[in-house]
Amino acid sequence: MNPIRKPIETPLRKTKIAAPFHRSLASLALLLLSLLLILPGCSTKGEAAEKKQVKLKIADTSANPVFKVALDKGFFAKNGIDGEIVNFGTPAEGVNALFIKQVDIAYGADFPLLNAVSKGDYRIIASTGQANDAAAAEWKLFVRDDIKSAKDLAGKKISFLRGTFLPYLWDEYLKANGIALKDVNLIGQGAFDEAFIALKQGDIDAAWFTGSAIFDKFTGLAGVHQLSDMSKTSVRLGSGIVTSEGLIKEHPEAVAGFLKAIDQAAAYSQAHPDETADVLYKTVKQPKEATLKDLPKNPWQVGFTQAAYDSLLKQKTYMVTAGIIKQDFDLAAKLGLDPLKQALPDKVTYGK
Repeated sequence: MNPIRKPIETPLRKTKIAAPFHRSLASLALLLLSLLLILPGCSTKGEAAEKKQVKLKIADTSANPVFKVALDKGFFAKNGIDGEIVNFGTPAEGVNALFIKQVDIAYGADFPLLNAVSKGDYRIIASTGQANDAAAAEWKLFVRDDIKSAKDLAGKKISFLRGTFLPYLWDEYLKANGIALKDVNLIGQGAFDEAFIALKQGDIDAAWFTGSAIFDKFTGLAGVHQLSDMSKTSVRLGSGIVTSEGLIKEHPEAVAGFLKAIDQAAAYSQAHPDETADVLYKTVKQPKEATLKDLPKNPWQVGFTQAAYDSLLKQKTYMVTAGIIKQDFDLAAKLGLDPLKQALPDKVTYGK
């Protein structure tokens, strides 16, 4: 009889077959778990990146290239700013728009900046330079042909743009020529184009202008001529950036990013004039020739120096004395330079 044979057990074979299978399942489980852990992390990082883009409405004027270049060339986006540009007839109108929260940030000359900070919780966060002879020479005085000298302005109708430094310029210019401001008729207007038409038609007798686009309109114009320019006066026009104290406290990184972006855009616009001219033509239809003429004459230098502070202080003294600012204030307390020190520390020399 044949012996009864027991079934052959193959534990080793089972192990050899099952082990890789179990290891594969374990590896797959670990992979899935890793993905589950990683994907929420990626989502969180993506959401964080989106949150860094802070929406800012920025007051601008047609002739200023810096903000438009910052938007068009991506400098705002690269520095965490979702920028929207709102154009006004003058920088002063843009500064006034801060009061009704139409914009978040504005730029302008010392006069509207001081007017803003004297009225509430607003801070000057940077200067843009330009308080020099070359920039002053770009403000030109045009008059009717019967006015041969400054003394002929007595009793005449002279234009100023509302909310701007021009009454101060008129006061200084007239005093230097023996005429009091009360001896002329000040006519307030809203923009250069309005003043140009009034001068052309004889509704006013004299007005200050700046910018090649408006200067070109005077070429060949009968009955009007240039009498002087601001470099022949004691006035040097400081300018800067202003925003609310609330924005600085709520989004200090965004304010610093904004300042870094416009510093980059200012340098880019000077280095790439043809591209800058294209941007202004595309956005506001400013003639390219006008942009190319103006660019080298008005380079922005974003920062804050002792000279910038002195320019503001001189203007403030005038505004308080003239009753334009009703309540005097500590100018240093109205500076909000921390974001600038964060963004461009080497360009803050005031107080050092």
